[in-house]
Order: sequence, then C-alpha cells, then structure tokens
Amino acid sequence: MLCSELRSFSSDRPESSSTRKANDLQQPNAIHFSPDGASLPAHVSAWIDAQQASIVTLSSADELMSIGLRARPRFVVFDARRAAGPVLAAVHRLKKDSYTAVVPCAVLCAKKNEELSEAFDAGADEVIRDGMQAPEAVRRLTAMLIRSERDLIVHPSTRLAGTSAIESAMLIRSERDLIVHPSTRLAGTSAIESEIGRRLALGEAFAVCYADLDHFKEFNDRYSYNEGDRVIRILAKLLHDVVKGTCGEDGFIGHIGGDDFIFIIPYNSIPSVCGEIVATFDLLAPYQYSEQDRRAGYFFGKDRRGHLDRVPLMTLSIGVVTNLRRTLTSARQASQLATEMKTYAKSLPGSVYTVDRRSDERVTPQEPLPAIRDVRKIGESE
Repeated sequence: MLCSELRSFSSDRPESSSTRKANDLQQPNAIHFSPDGASLPAHVSAWIDAQQASIVTLSSADELMSIGLRARPRFVVFDARRAAGPVLAAVHRLKKDSYTAVVPCAVLCAKKNEELSEAFDAGADEVIRDGMQAPEAVRRLTAMLIRSERDLIVHPSTRLAGTSAIESAMLIRSERDLIVHPSTRLAGTSAIESEIGRRLALGEAFAVCYADLDHFKEFNDRYSYNEGDRVIRILAKLLHDVVKGTCGEDGFIGHIGGDDFIFIIPYNSIPSVCGEIVATFDLLAPYQYSEQDRRAGYFFGKDRRGHLDRVPLMTLSIGVVTNLRRTLTSARQASQLATEMKTYAKSLPGSVYTVDRRSDERVTPQEPLPAIRDVRKIGESE
C-alpha cells in the first residue's frame, strides 16, 4: 500500500485542468444511490450536469461506504421514492461515520409528510418530494451545497423557516457541521470526546492514538503558513487513508487543531495502522522541503527559545493508550493518558509510536516524565 499511497500524498498542490479531467474519469466525486436502478427526474439530472460532477450510480450500501471513505464525494443523491427503507438506512450509515457525515445528502421521496420526516431523521440535508416544482427543487439542491461550504467555517443563521421537521434538521446540521475542523473537514474536539465515550460504553478493546508533528513550528517559520497548512492537509489525508483503509468504519479520525490529531482504532490494529503511518510519513516528509534542505537533512533556524540551531526534518510522534490492561472511565482520562504517551514519544528520535502498557494494578507517580519512562521499561520487559 505504501507505494500507491505515496503517489497521492507527495503533492497537495493544485492540478491542471487536464489532470482534473483524467482524475474525474478514475474517481467519481458524486454519487447517485438507487437500489432499484430508477432514473433520476430530468431536472435533478440537469442540476447534477450543471455541477460538472463525475457521478456514479450505486445500489449497495457497502459500495457507498467504500467509495465515501476512500474519497469523500462532493454530494450524494439518494432515491427513496420506491424503496425507502434500505435507502434511508444507507443515509443513516453514511451520516453516522465521522468522516462522511459532512457530505451533503439529498433524498428524493414520495409526497407523504411522514416520508419527509423519516428522511430528515435519517440525516438528509435536503429532501425533494415528488411533485415539487423543478425550479424549487433546483434552488434547494444548490442551497444545500452552499450551506455545506458555509457551515464548515461560520455559524449559520438561527432564523428557521418551514415545518418543524425542517427546523429540527437544520439544527442538527448546524451542530454536526460546527464540530468539523474547517481546514481538514475531520471531526473536531467534541466529536472526538463523543466517540471515545461511545467506545467506552461498548466495552470493546480499542486504542486512542494522539499524533503530533515534531519540528513543525520551525518548518512553518521557514516556509510560511501556507506551506505549513499544506503539510497538515497531507498528514490529515495520510491518517484518513491508512485508518479507513485498514479499519473501515471501525476507524475514527479527529483533528484537535494545528498539527495535533486523534485517531481511534481497534486494539489489534495498532501495529499495522501506526506502523504504516510513521513509515509513510518518513517517506513523504523530506519532499516538503527545498532540495538543499532535503539533501542536508536539516536547516538552520531558531528553536522555541529563540536560539539559532540545526533544525532536523519533520518527524511524527504518536502516543497510544488502550483499555486492554487498565480501566478507562472517561474521554478526559483517555485524552490525558494519550497526551502523556505523545509527550514521551516526542522525546525519542525519529518518527515513532509508543503504547501505554500500564495496568490498573500498577500505580504510577504523579510526575509525568518518570511515569512514562517506567511505562517504556514495562513494555520492554514483557
């Protein structure tokens, strides 16, 4: 997987129009979901054409999630006019995942009011009912895309209109989109806490992994904020593709802010996921520097204390905490332990991941650094 992923991660710069057209042929950026294969109404098809979208028609929810997790589509149109049950179940499944939850979803349904409510309850961002006039339907679909972009960066207006079902859906969209980080469109802090709480309630063995870049501030100072933001987007894509590619819907990725990320995975996936992430990052990192800095393996810059010194190329540190040997009681406790392990990982050379092997039976001192060193010894002796 490393070689194939390397090609997609190594550059996050704008593509030429010819490149975009070629990519559109290879990867759809919009989805029409229809289990019965029914054709879309003419005005909906015309609207899709006007978006210049490369659309694919799917009938399986598994296919929908596979494509959605691999490359988040620009929008999805669900046709629930005939088979509402499986279609709305697919909407709910898409909206339940933290990564695909922000994808704008329009549902075509019958005229009945209860079908309107069921579509919004499933997570639809817009509902187009049979018999709706074409101009109104087109305006609603266009507004859906505008809201999607706007709500990710600013709080939407609180002036609501229409039926109570529509008002409720608008509030749900507002809350959902505001917990997504605007630069990477990954889940934010509140969604991370909710996901940890959900996993604790399930009682299954899982791992909370805290990823942080080393020497990122110095890179930012030397190469500009824009280049630093590009590196963050590359890291976000790397985390997403490895976590979702390995764990599917069992994997979760969140963006705390800046160069700090949290991902949550099943316990048994720690070596494969974390190992691939650090190995791939080490392949990508040198190519974010100028040829001179890349060849030297460092550059001269000021550290956090303002002293001029050699600054190594960026590396990635991941701290991992699990509920396998110790009882985690809250999202706050899990995040604190993951932060400890991340701090310890940053004290080691190169890109590394470190796993907390402490148990409920072993009480560690309050000072974080000695405690973390003890963790290392425990892990090596077992």
